[in-house]
Amino acid sequence: MVTLANVQFGKTNEDVRTVQRALIARGRGIPAGATGHFDEQTKAAYAAEQRAQGFHGNDADGVPGCETLTQLGRLEGFTVDCQAVAPTRNTPGRLSLAQVTYHDPNDGVGKAAMEGYARTACSLTGMEPAFGIPALVTISLRESSYNAPGHRINTRDGNNRGPIVADGHRQNCSRGAMQVIPPTFAEHHQAGTATTPYDVVADMCAAVNYVRSRYRVNHSGSNFAARVQQADPHRPPHPY
Repeated sequence: MVTLANVQFGKTNEDVRTVQRALIARGRGIPAGATGHFDEQTKAAYAAEQRAQGFHGNDADGVPGCETLTQLGRLEGFTVDCQAVAPTRNTPGRLSLAQVTYHDPNDGVGKAAMEGYARTACSLTGMEPAFGIPALVTISLRESSYNAPGHRINTRDGNNRGPIVADGHRQNCSRGAMQVIPPTFAEHHQAGTATTPYDVVADMCAAVNYVRSRYRVNHSGSNFAARVQQADPHRPPHPY
């Protein structure tokens, strides 16, 4: 049995090793071998497997999903538990404000990049990509012009307060692609993601956990755009 939640980028465990062995058996090269660590080599190998299964574009991004992992398991002799992919609402990986960091990794910019990050965020939070991706991408457009440099920090609104922190700005400023303020980022942080709101996946995951708590967006995200106007491209922008 392989648990989908265990087979995610950056994780190290025996489920990752099982998947790596299956990928190697399928001819998807992992030069370092079955190390048990999901790294860039493993991501590239998984993307090759997705393409071999008939997926293309953003659907072949190297991020395991239930459908592709289950098919790989059928081919290579293991079963998959997809149900454990979502953490419970009470354990999103909450941080203290002091644990938030302010390094900007200079993640990708543009709609296509945001779609890829949103897909990963959906996988980590258990939100259905069909609902989560367009909602998160719309918010990123409106809040940061798809994570454009110069739009990742907001020093002009009422959140511009608190002590100066490592990035040279006041602590409470909105940051990142989704413009989440650090206290909200800390409270709704997703376990296993980066501790800086400038990391797009971490910022998107925190936004998902936040809208579920604040706006009662359901687990699948089917009411995301209805509940959060800023996520709805058919309505005018509105702070969320």
